[in-house]
Amino acid sequence: MLVPEASIVKPTDLRGILQYVPQFRERTFVIALDGAVVTDENFPNLLLDIAVLRSLNIRVVLVHGASAQIQALAREQNVQPSDLDGDGVTDATTLRLALMASNRLTHEILEGLAATDLRAVCPNAIVAYPAGILHGVDQLFTGKVERVDTELLQTLLDHAILPVIPPLGFDGEGHTYRVNSDSIAVAVATSLKAVKLIYVTTHDALEHAGRPIRQILVADLEALLEQQPQGFPDDLLSKARHAAAACRAGVQRVHIINGRISEGLLAEVFSNEGIGTLVYADEYQQIRRAQKKDARTIYSLIQQAMATEELMRRSRASIEKQIGDYFLFEIDRNPVACVALHVYPEEAKGELACLYVKPSHENQGIGRKLIQFVENRARELGLRTLFALSTQTFTYFQTKAGFAEGSPEDLPPARRDKYEQSGRRSKILIKKL
Repeated sequence: MLVPEASIVKPTDLRGILQYVPQFRERTFVIALDGAVVTDENFPNLLLDIAVLRSLNIRVVLVHGASAQIQALAREQNVQPSDLDGDGVTDATTLRLALMASNRLTHEILEGLAATDLRAVCPNAIVAYPAGILHGVDQLFTGKVERVDTELLQTLLDHAILPVIPPLGFDGEGHTYRVNSDSIAVAVATSLKAVKLIYVTTHDALEHAGRPIRQILVADLEALLEQQPQGFPDDLLSKARHAAAACRAGVQRVHIINGRISEGLLAEVFSNEGIGTLVYADEYQQIRRAQKKDARTIYSLIQQAMATEELMRRSRASIEKQIGDYFLFEIDRNPVACVALHVYPEEAKGELACLYVKPSHENQGIGRKLIQFVENRARELGLRTLFALSTQTFTYFQTKAGFAEGSPEDLPPARRDKYEQSGRRSKILIKKL
C-alpha cells in the first residue's frame, strides 16, 4: 500500500512529536505484535520506532502472537494443528508447536531489541488456568488469563527493562497453556493501566463490510460486533472484540495498525490523523470555543479552502477580532475542524460561517456534528433562523443538514450589504429553528 507522504511522521519532525511527549512521558504503552509482523522485512524499523518511544521515557511492554509461525512449523513437520489462534482446542501436538514457535519468536524479538540497545527480558508474568470444557468439548491445553503479575512487570519497567510476553501462560503447578495473544494484551494493558494498547497487524486498519474504519467509539464498535459480526474479516474479528473489551476495561485508546509500513507506529502515536484504526472509550473528540491564541490556528486551518474560494477570504486579524464567534473541533487536543456563529440579535438570526474540516478527517461526520452544535447554540441564544452562504458545498447543507435555498432578502441588512459587495454570488441557505 502506498501511504501519502504527509501522513507519515518523519524522525526529523521534532515539533510534531514533542507536542505529545508531556501527555505520554512515564505512561505505559502495550504493543501487541502479530507473528507475521515479526518476520516481515520492516520489523527492524518497527523496533527503531519502539526505541524512539523508550527514548522519550514512554514505558513499553511487548506481547506477541505466533500463529503464522505455528502454521509454518506444522507444514515443515507435516502435522495438522488443532487451532492456530489460541481460541480453540489446543491438543498436545499444537502445544508443542506453540512452544517451539513462541520460544523462537521471543528470541528473535530479544535479538532485535538488543540490536537497538534496549534491555529486554521474557518474564513468566501470565498466570493462566485451563479453559476447560466449552459446549461439551474439552479445550485441553488452551488457557485463559487468570491474572497478570503486575508487580513483576512494574519492577522491570521501573528499571528500564522492556518485557516481552509470548502467547503462553503458566499455572501454579508449572503447567503451560496456550493463550490467545490478543487477550493477553488486554489483560496486561488493563493491569498496568496503560494509556494505549496498539495491535500491530498486517492490515492497514480494522475493516467492516469491506470499508476501513479510521476512528470509532467503543459503543459503536460493540453495536457492530453484536448486530453485524460477519462484516469483520475473520482475522480481524478477534482484534475488534478485544479492542472493545480493552476500552471497557479502562484502556483509553486502542489502535490497530499495519506493522509493514515504515515509521507507521510513530505516525499513529504522534499524529492526530494516524495511519490505522483508533477505538476510543472517552471524550476523545470535543468542540470548544476558540480563544484569542487560536486565531493563527484557524487561519492556517482554512488557508487552503480560502485559496480555492471554498470559503470567503478573511484575515487573521478579522478572525482575532471575532474570535468569540469561532469554535474548534479537536481530536486529542489537536484542531481538525472549525465553525463560526455570527449573531444578528435584532433580527433573531445567526450565520453559520467558516465551516471547514481537514481533508484527512472528511467523511467522519464531523461537519454534521459542528452544524448540529451551531444549531443548538443558536436555539440557546433565542435565534429563530440560521443561514449560511456557500459557493461549493450548498448541496451538503441541503441534503445533510436540512437547509433550504433562500434569497438576499432573507439576510439581515448589514449582512446583505457585505454579500452584495463581495461579488461571490454565494447560494443563500436558510433553516428555521
